[in-house]
Amino acid sequence: MLRLVALVLLLANAVYFAWTQGMLQPIGAAPAQQSEPHRMAQQIKPEAVRVLTADEARKLEAAARPPECLQAAPIEDAATEPLKQALASWPSGSWTLEPVSEPGRWIVYMGKYPSADNVAKKKSELRQFGVAFEPVANPDLEPGLSLGGFPTQAEANQLLERLGARGVHTAKVVQERPEVRGQKLTLPAVDEGLRARLDDLRAPLNGKPLRPCR
Repeated sequence: MLRLVALVLLLANAVYFAWTQGMLQPIGAAPAQQSEPHRMAQQIKPEAVRVLTADEARKLEAAARPPECLQAAPIEDAATEPLKQALASWPSGSWTLEPVSEPGRWIVYMGKYPSADNVAKKKSELRQFGVAFEPVANPDLEPGLSLGGFPTQAEANQLLERLGARGVHTAKVVQERPEVRGQKLTLPAVDEGLRARLDDLRAPLNGKPLRPCR
């Protein structure tokens, strides 16, 4: 019985070897051809393919970036003249300056506190009341908390009354920042060529950041 099994296995191995070598192709039994010479024929100048350098890749990536709109505001009126001088060599229509006004901000304020520990304690108390809070944006009011900000004092007073009904009694309404008037710079379509010139605007903008248009 073992001899028969060995003979069958030997015969099966021999048939498999013949199949893999294509010896059975005349009777229609052969493995599929893995080579595809027609793909080589379809290649267009494969010898022209080359690997880009890191600098070339960066330039191609930058060229593919679409133009973006950038803005800076508010810019003090006194700073607009040096800014115009810096923009004088830019293409026509690549920038605009127009008057803009940012409203003041009034907040329901708690503070100033003696230490960060006092701020943490007050945050814990506000969470128990279910009252939302946020850091203040004016360094002169630190350390303190804002319970909400509004463009008018009247709106802030309304929130203060509602919070008082909920047990918040030590807050007050203060002006976090005054109304600011000035000019808004808009660069509607900053492409790769203009991006390289943005550094020329840093000094006349006096630290005012360029942000995506909104």
